[in-house]
Amino acid sequence: MQTEIAVIRFGLGARPGDLSAAAADPRGWLRAQIHGQVKLAGDSRLAPSDQIIRGLFEARAARASMKRAVPAAAEPPKDALNAVREAYLPHYRAQVLARARSAALTDRPFAERLVHFWTNHFAVSADKGAVLGLGGSLENEAIRPHVNGRFVDLLCAVEQHPAMIAFLDNQYSVGPDSPFAQFAARRGRRQFGINENLAREILELHTLGVDGGYTQADVTTFAKVISGWSIGGGKGRLAGGVPGRFFFREEMHEPGGQRFLGRRFPQSGLAQGEAVLADLARQPATAQFIATKLVRHFIADEPPAAAVARVAQAFTRSDGDLPAVYGALLDAPEAWDAQSRKFKTPEDFVFSTLRAFDVAPQDPQEVVRGFELLGQRQYTPGSPAGWADTASGWDGSDALMHRVLWASRVAERFDPGVNPLEVATASLGGYLRADTREALRRAASSGQALALLLMSPEFQRR
Repeated sequence: MQTEIAVIRFGLGARPGDLSAAAADPRGWLRAQIHGQVKLAGDSRLAPSDQIIRGLFEARAARASMKRAVPAAAEPPKDALNAVREAYLPHYRAQVLARARSAALTDRPFAERLVHFWTNHFAVSADKGAVLGLGGSLENEAIRPHVNGRFVDLLCAVEQHPAMIAFLDNQYSVGPDSPFAQFAARRGRRQFGINENLAREILELHTLGVDGGYTQADVTTFAKVISGWSIGGGKGRLAGGVPGRFFFREEMHEPGGQRFLGRRFPQSGLAQGEAVLADLARQPATAQFIATKLVRHFIADEPPAAAVARVAQAFTRSDGDLPAVYGALLDAPEAWDAQSRKFKTPEDFVFSTLRAFDVAPQDPQEVVRGFELLGQRQYTPGSPAGWADTASGWDGSDALMHRVLWASRVAERFDPGVNPLEVATASLGGYLRADTREALRRAASSGQALALLLMSPEFQRR
């Protein structure tokens, strides 16, 4: 079963030919994928984040102008209220489609799954208007280039991406003794202050974990350290930087050295925050936290302690070299236990179905609606904690009924010309049970057989 484990558990599901391609050396097939950048597969052309944000700025300005033109007692026109959303929606839909196409078409499904893992680890949610068109940008601009590099570089790229800054409101964080705070105080404007959102989530969700040994004082200090981490653009005293790109605003940064996690950081400006991130990336608690999440994602909902220890040791020994970390995961005996199968999330279900049918979607609205039906609207986990990564988050009765409905719709669409038994064999290999094979043979139609295949216990797990 090692071939099936490599392709289905570590990958995104089998396309026709994938099981044969991996059969000679399943682990080597996986190891070959964990080097170099992981670019989107397919011919997707997506706007960069700075262009998207500039469009947002323009939409906001247009909305403000339209509101000013309306008498105070009157309702603003609907176009004014929808301007920002309409500026972002086309980008959101394009990113969702590009992600689905890449999952369907990639020849490096393990690397693609790792991209998805880190996107969920560093979660932002498009439920927040300012991030609606930026979830895919964070994935494509900060995660894909660094997913097979060093953790510290991945961490810095993510925390300095405009999507993360905007999601956690760090552009509004002002050091209490910063030049800007003093300037505002002299003019009687004291509403500016430290925002701890980004600092807290970096510690709790991105590095050390909730039990990582930090205190509330550390959170506050770290927030001061990264005050001034912002987005270019703006007006007046705070104008500067390339609109829509990361920009360090010295005016808003808390000056002086800081004591954090028992260590003194004397650096000034942007370098201080980057030094703290580098220190966090080397903490034993970070190694343990990342290892636990990787093992939970790839092996079992209850992560085996021995596998976690192996991966954490590789993280520490290699100074966060991610290919070495992934290699330790592949070397864990627990990773190859055929009984430790994970229940698929909705996106796992969709992507593995696309690969089983060897198709790539074309209609962004169709993809968006499918994920909405299944309860995992792309780039909208709803909180910085990301989507659930255990079966209990996805196996409720309502969720399963929605899977049946989606599977029936997909089966009807691909019914003509598709042999269900051939699809089952190519996508499941040795996991295909005799009971399922017999059910497919007895089905009243090929469409019914395809729906039965998609909802079979073996297809619902990876």
